Amino acid sequence: MSNEIEKTIIIGSGPAGWSAAIYAARANLNPVVYEGTVKPEMIPLGQLAFTTEVENYAGFPAGNVRAFVESAVDKDRHWNLPPAPQGHEKDGQPHYAVQGVELMELMKQQALNFGTRVIGEDIVSVDFGSDVHKLTTSGGDTVQAKTVIIATGARANYLGLPSEEDYKNKGVSACAVCDGALPIYRGKPLAVVGGGDSAVEEATYLANLKGAATISLLIRRDEMRASKVMQDRALNHPNIEVLWNTVVDEVQGDGKLVNNLRVKSTLDDSVRDLPVGGMFVAIGHTPNTSFLDGAVEMNESGYIRWTKAFRTHTSVTGVFAAGDVADDYYRQAITSAGTGCMAALDAERYLAELE
Repeated sequence: MSNEIEKTIIIGSGPAGWSAAIYAARANLNPVVYEGTVKPEMIPLGQLAFTTEVENYAGFPAGNVRAFVESAVDKDRHWNLPPAPQGHEKDGQPHYAVQGVELMELMKQQALNFGTRVIGEDIVSVDFGSDVHKLTTSGGDTVQAKTVIIATGARANYLGLPSEEDYKNKGVSACAVCDGALPIYRGKPLAVVGGGDSAVEEATYLANLKGAATISLLIRRDEMRASKVMQDRALNHPNIEVLWNTVVDEVQGDGKLVNNLRVKSTLDDSVRDLPVGGMFVAIGHTPNTSFLDGAVEMNESGYIRWTKAFRTHTSVTGVFAAGDVADDYYRQAITSAGTGCMAALDAERYLAELE
């Protein structure tokens, strides 16, 4: 175990983690970010690493983004940048909205510029039993900190179909608000899978987009779990078609984009084709909190509970939570970044009070 006690350790490397790192570094807290390893639940750069163009993050309108990214991000990380989208050239240059990996690499670079230290390991267990918090890394080390910011996010639940995996970011998404207005979906018939409030919200959002085609809402039973008001919203919307007792059997496409779903009846196992330009899965999220083993208070869905209104304090003194790991409602990159800022400020003020 290292005898050095860090001022601030940040767990997670999505928008919340890097935002917290930027603010903590500028406050001379000398933060350390544990950015995770290549695992489905907590990969480096967070869930935005699975996202293509991000059109709704303020301050990043479409333009020659790649030139800016390459000028700002250290060259030794250019290998991680995805290819620039084709078909959006302007004056001979790529012209598109910032991609998820690009946005996260820019945030990471900003944190590095202010002296943030980054370690490519996971935190696998914690001991929050005293004023100095102990964390165990995936490399077997124990590190100590006066404050900890948990920014490990939440991962979308998917159906688990191999064909679904093949078409992620090629017509399969788990966030209509993030992706629904992208050109690959625009004006095409789409499917939303799920029967809860979130699924109806996703379907309604898509159905209200300019030029929207039919949105098929696939329900595996003969009733929805959504609240009555949300059910009425779906059933009465002219652009939403509810398909009862229906599940997805296979996602199909041309290898580049989704163009069809093979759907199956839960009543008689009969199958049929449903031509669509995309599928949005809305069957819930799982917060990345298993490594905490109940060390902080959580709600019934496993999200970390904030114990002070409009503050990022958890049930443990000196431990703060930011981003989707504590947000089961908005789940947007920009709200995550905002709470990352808040967590760093809360940590800074807590340390000032200690001193």
